[in-house]
Amino acid sequence: MSATFAAPRFTDPAVFGRVAVLMGGTSSEREVSLDSGRNVLEALQSRGVDAFAVDGIPALVDAIRAGTVDRVFNILHGNKGGGEDGVLQGLCEALGVPVTGSGVLGSSLSMDKIRTKQVWLSLGLPTPRYVRLAKGADVHDAARGIGLPLIIKPSCEGSSVGVSRVHDEAGLDEAVALAARYPGEMLMEQLVVGDELTVAVLADGAGHRALPSIRIVPKGEWYDYNAKYVAEDTQYLCPGLDGAAEDEIRRIALAAFEAAGCSGWGRVDVMRDRATGDFFLLEVNTAPGMTSHSLVPKAAREVGIGFEELCWRVLEAGMDRPGDGGARA
Repeated sequence: MSATFAAPRFTDPAVFGRVAVLMGGTSSEREVSLDSGRNVLEALQSRGVDAFAVDGIPALVDAIRAGTVDRVFNILHGNKGGGEDGVLQGLCEALGVPVTGSGVLGSSLSMDKIRTKQVWLSLGLPTPRYVRLAKGADVHDAARGIGLPLIIKPSCEGSSVGVSRVHDEAGLDEAVALAARYPGEMLMEQLVVGDELTVAVLADGAGHRALPSIRIVPKGEWYDYNAKYVAEDTQYLCPGLDGAAEDEIRRIALAAFEAAGCSGWGRVDVMRDRATGDFFLLEVNTAPGMTSHSLVPKAAREVGIGFEELCWRVLEAGMDRPGDGGARA
């Protein structure tokens, strides 16, 4: 599958005006967002962009009211004070300020893993079997329907927050108690035993293109928060597959991204069953991490797009968001 990207549309950083790099916030992923935001801010400034840091949505509103923001590079993560649940996107659209990444629909839908699955299944896209767990549901009865081993997680959190792998019935109640600490519904999902992969998607001209897959090989049993952001011994193989399998994972990742109404950039997480080779879609991340451990920059490098150019391209894709008056003279 070809990975040749069109050249960036703009070369003059002045076209972007004053760019608020929105980071931090109050979600459970605040620290990761701050780390990502610092990297993005440095990259944009190094390319001459008039970028400045803003911590959280209330501070952004103040800056917009003060007339100091022309557009927003959103690197908030999560919901409830993060910038991935559609609230920020609706705010910016109402105020006429363009923002990077997906709009209201793509952001809000992708944040809800249960409803994302419902959309994918309606289109015949593969995703693990699941049960929606309302508070007070009989988790043991639900587990019998899914079968062990399984995963229990909050439906609307990211970065492996609140996620448990359950291998026997004795671990069910503890896993539910952990997931229930977070707002929203819980999700019980079939545990697919196999390779963990992810596929970044990036705007390319009038459409989107899937970047090479990354196969994640953690030192421990699975790719948890520590393996993602702390450990230095996690291996990232890019491309993660080859031949027809690589073509197929990119195809279904792009289809999943667009089915969820996403745009601009993002990352689709996928499992590949070790016994059958089948792919199973897990979730879409509409504001992926941009830390030293993050995966989108690794995939972009594979096709010759460095970190600074990646940030430029994400910002450039946001030029077409609602509320944008177009390039500046």
